[in-house]
Parts: sequence; C-alpha cells; structure tokens
Amino acid sequence: MDKKRIDKRIYDLYDQYCHSQMSRREFLSRAAAIGIVGGSGLAMAEALLPQYAKAQTISFTDKRIKARYVNYSSPGGNGGEMRGYLVQPAGEGPFPAVLVIHENRGLNPHIEDVARRAAVAGFMALAPDALTPLGGYPGNDDDGKVMQKQLDRGKIMIDMLNGAKYLRGHKLCNGKLGATGFCFGGGVTNYLAVELGDQLNAAVPFYGTAPKAEDVSRISAPLLIHYAEDDPRVNATRAGYEEALKAAGRSYEMHVYEGTRHGFHNNSTPRYNEAAAKLAWSRTTAFFGKHLT
Repeated sequence: MDKKRIDKRIYDLYDQYCHSQMSRREFLSRAAAIGIVGGSGLAMAEALLPQYAKAQTISFTDKRIKARYVNYSSPGGNGGEMRGYLVQPAGEGPFPAVLVIHENRGLNPHIEDVARRAAVAGFMALAPDALTPLGGYPGNDDDGKVMQKQLDRGKIMIDMLNGAKYLRGHKLCNGKLGATGFCFGGGVTNYLAVELGDQLNAAVPFYGTAPKAEDVSRISAPLLIHYAEDDPRVNATRAGYEEALKAAGRSYEMHVYEGTRHGFHNNSTPRYNEAAAKLAWSRTTAFFGKHLT
C-alpha cells in the first residue's frame, strides 16, 4: 500500500501500539473501527506491520563483513551475561567500534541489518540483545516488547553500558567507541553519553528521549542528534535538551527531518522515509568517521 494513502489516525495508532502494551489484535481491531472514506483502516494497519525479510539490505554472508554472535559479562544487569550480534569489516583490523542499540522489542532483524550496514561502512559493530535474560528476541516484535517491559529498565541500561565497555575493550577495536540507537535505543545512546564520559568518542541518537538536564554537563562525546518532524512524544524533550547542551558548552549537531514520522529510518515499515533515512545515515557514518578514526 502506498504510504501516502495511510490515514494519519492509523499512523498515530501504530505509534501508540509500538510504545505501549497494546497487542497486535487490539491494534488491528481498533484500526478496523476507524471510519475512513474510500479506504480500510484494517488494511492500512496491516500495511504498517514490519516486513523484515523484504527490508534486509546486507546479507549475513556478505563477503565485505564477518558476523557472529558473542556473549559478554554484564555484572549488575538483568542476567549477568548478555548476547550480542558482532559484525566487523572483512580484514585484520583494528577497527573503530560502534554500539548499535535496538528499539523497545529486542534485537530484531532490522537492527542486525543496521549493524551490518555499519560494518560495511568500516566500523566494528555490536548490537546487544536486551532480551538475553529471557531467552533473547523471540522472533516477533509483539512478544519482544512484552518481554522487554518485564525486565528492569535500569538494569537494561547497565547491560547496554557493559556492552559498550566490552566492545571498547575488544582486541579488534582501535580504542575509539561510538554509539547509536533508535527510539528506546536513542534514549540509551543519550544515557551512554552521560555515563561513559570521555570513554565514548561519538554519539548518534535517532529520535531518542533526552537525558535529564542536570546530567548533560557530564557528556564529553560530540553528539549528532536526529529527530523526526512529526514525533510529539520524543520532540517534547528536544528544546530542553538543546538548551542544556548550549548551557554546558557541549559539541552537538541537531537535525529535524522535514516530512518524517517517528521511526523514519526503519525501512521495514511505511514510516520509512528513504530520502531522510539515507541523509541521516550518511551523516552518521561521516560523523563516526570523523571522530573514531
């Protein structure tokens, strides 16, 4: 379905579905009940559900990369040991490293694809799975978001922090670390910028909620911050974040992408905006190239 035909009310309902405990059945039922002239709310809702196989851009077996799953220790986290998807460029290294942090549903195929994209761009990428203590990403986002909600959020942050430390200390890392993440992962990226201080060399949150204003002065890493234009929930924290960054004298770039919605970088659903996603990603890889190599 052409995304331009999808009613704004369906997009808004989908955003609510993604960020709450609403089930897929309830999402589809509520969409079907929305009266739309010349269209079907149910069909529009079904079109918004992710299609990960069709969205893959880099194969697991691409010869430009080497990909594998690894375990790392995570004291203080939800399970003590975490699993992540580690992807490096082909070659001997060492490589600049980037932590890639998923949304609120565990390490799904889209985020694994983003990690492979980072490796193709020349970075060793680790994408941790917050759901490791519960058996890992279950194969679908609906169960994934329910599982992630069951975990202690503060300990998830520790698990991601330990992933960053593991990656920075990896024998193939050149000693420079970046972090990027999407939605929940964008918020985690901001958290890592605060907690890691000068141990983080660059941070690129995509539509993530801002840290507390009083914590911004603890940030050392330069920031490249991406926002969607139509994203009221996240954008409510944007102005305050920029004000705090200016007050603290921190180095940052902030971009708002016209005509986009929350999730515009995710090419598995019609929220995807190709032009904005490509621009944001090219800015991201150039930013990491500048600060990590």
